[in-house]
Amino acid sequence: MLSQEVLRKNSEEFLKLANQTLATQAQVGVGELESKRKLIDQTLQVIKTDLNKVEKLVNDTEIKREKTFTEVSTNLKNTAEQTGKLQVTTNKLQAALANTQIRGQWGERMAEDILQDIGFEEGINYLKQKVQDVATGRPDYCFLLPQGLKLNMDVKFPLANYLKYFEEENETLKDGYKKQFLKDAKQRIKEVTTRDYINPAEKTLDYALVFVPSEQVYCFIHENDKDIMEEALKNKVVLCSPLTLFAMLAVIRQAVDNFKLQKTSAEILSLFGAFYKQWKDYNKCMENMGKKIDQAQEEYKTLSTTRSKILERPLKQIDDLRRQTGITEASLIEDIDGVETKSVGIVEKTS
Repeated sequence: MLSQEVLRKNSEEFLKLANQTLATQAQVGVGELESKRKLIDQTLQVIKTDLNKVEKLVNDTEIKREKTFTEVSTNLKNTAEQTGKLQVTTNKLQAALANTQIRGQWGERMAEDILQDIGFEEGINYLKQKVQDVATGRPDYCFLLPQGLKLNMDVKFPLANYLKYFEEENETLKDGYKKQFLKDAKQRIKEVTTRDYINPAEKTLDYALVFVPSEQVYCFIHENDKDIMEEALKNKVVLCSPLTLFAMLAVIRQAVDNFKLQKTSAEILSLFGAFYKQWKDYNKCMENMGKKIDQAQEEYKTLSTTRSKILERPLKQIDDLRRQTGITEASLIEDIDGVETKSVGIVEKTS
């Protein structure tokens, strides 16, 4: 029947149009999704590269930290052995240490050896004989700490009366040299407190170090006058022997490494925050794309059901009217073809 044929053709056209519309929408959606996916992939690749760099930095820091602990343990053993040897050879150095200048150089040499063993580098971990920016003092060593803080150390220590004490055989004079040496030690502590080695304007810590370049001298002070140590601490001055200085600098070195590791951890957390932001944007794009696909499916469902049924009603009425008037389907098709032919001819003449 003509109405069925026309209906079939119209249905096919509608279905074709609907499929084209759906395909167009799908292509647009796929294009947008592919564009978003490429953008997200590029961002993720950048984040992945940065995370790999941070991971490598953390691994390198961890390896260096483990190596440092091993070196500290080995160096502590070596220092203990060297300290034992120094105690044996101390008496042989008395003649050389009688000169004040040589004593100062000896103290600096002892400090330099400890700094090298601990892995400190001049200009990076410490400064030597540098005049302070605000204060007038010039410490022998200035250790550089995190956040711009400083720790000053003086290596000059009075040893003249200490050497005379061991050289003297008369007990009365010997006792006098001992008292004078202990008095010299107290005076040295007092001098350090007056040299602005502790100065908030210079961003120094609230204590300073005084290096005693011999374990034997350090023990002698502790055994003969314990009040000197307590008085030094009250004045925020710490007396350090070679072994205690090594241990203190090892702690400082580890604190610096931990500070760097903490800073790196903060950078890692910042990268995770950036990744989380990109992940939220990605989920939002996926949700919008899903909504568009759902809308296209709803439109297609409407065209294939409701709209098709509405269009079928007048076609059915036309077919009923044709039956009532007795017009055959073949004649109706011929009339339609004739109208189309005439219309084409008129268009050609007009052209």
